Amino acid sequence: MPNYRINIGARNSFPGSCSSPPGDKCMLKINRRKFVSNTAASAAGLLLGNSHMGSAFKERSLIPDALIPKEGLMKEVMKYPKIDSHAHVHIGDRTYTDKVIYYADKLGISKLMISRPISTVSEATPENFRKNNDFVIKCMKQHPDRFTGTVVFNANYQKESLEEIDRCIDAGMVGAGELYRQVKINDPLYYPIIEKLIDLKMLIMQHSVVGYSRVTWHSAEPKTSSLPEDFADIAKRYPEAMFQYAHIGGGIDWEYACKTLKDSLNVYVDVSGSNNADNMINFAMRYIGEDRLLFGCDNSFYQGVGHMFSAKLTDAQRRKIFFENYNSILKKSGNHVN
Repeated sequence: MPNYRINIGARNSFPGSCSSPPGDKCMLKINRRKFVSNTAASAAGLLLGNSHMGSAFKERSLIPDALIPKEGLMKEVMKYPKIDSHAHVHIGDRTYTDKVIYYADKLGISKLMISRPISTVSEATPENFRKNNDFVIKCMKQHPDRFTGTVVFNANYQKESLEEIDRCIDAGMVGAGELYRQVKINDPLYYPIIEKLIDLKMLIMQHSVVGYSRVTWHSAEPKTSSLPEDFADIAKRYPEAMFQYAHIGGGIDWEYACKTLKDSLNVYVDVSGSNNADNMINFAMRYIGEDRLLFGCDNSFYQGVGHMFSAKLTDAQRRKIFFENYNSILKKSGNHVN
């Protein structure tokens, strides 16, 4: 099989990535057969490639014909309203507000839940998490119809975190996250924070561990990282709370995560990430179900939308995952999208 230069859109709004807006050039040389057969991201590339991938789309697809509409593909993509449950507009020292809007427009994502997390333990001081939340509030004011913020904090600073929740909710934020690895989600430090969010009827979303192993810790992961069983534990303690387990497409052991969270009915699972393995959504449907899966991209926009079409979903199931499930969460606090 010859090699084709395929624009795959991995982390497509960031430097070194593909499917970038005009002026950003990035192409990846890859064997097309292996690309198409092994990952759902390849399905995303093909599904959305009719207008973005040129001649490569004309080659024979290895995805079953029934899963790929031959005509009006982008019309099919655009017919579904979408809330991106996991988005960022600032990574490191770079801001990507315009690029995020660019891809959202192309793919029919009307609302994006944005945050500016702090990934390290040492830098997650009250001063820094306030600064990050201020940036998100600024983005919300600039694009009030597109961006809705969720507050970040560090539960090690319990008093300051509770005060920050109040401040940011007053500014229009609607939940918490993406919280990182400073404190395990089931640590007692989180108890008053979770109780506050229960009162507010708002979701708390935390980063999922990369998952080098199902059992043993890898040296790259802090001991304070939250494992799927930590989510299951805290969900059992607070059945009235709502939790979001972040990005099963983010390189974690998603099979283990889905199995572990199967019976945690108040834990929602977002399908975002740039490592969208083949069959991931189908597997998540089996264990998590259509009512607890949330659409998200984590800024890998083409994969995020594309693997929703490569998965074996009905029209009603796509509508739930793309929009209705997250909007139902927002409705509990009166912040739903009309």
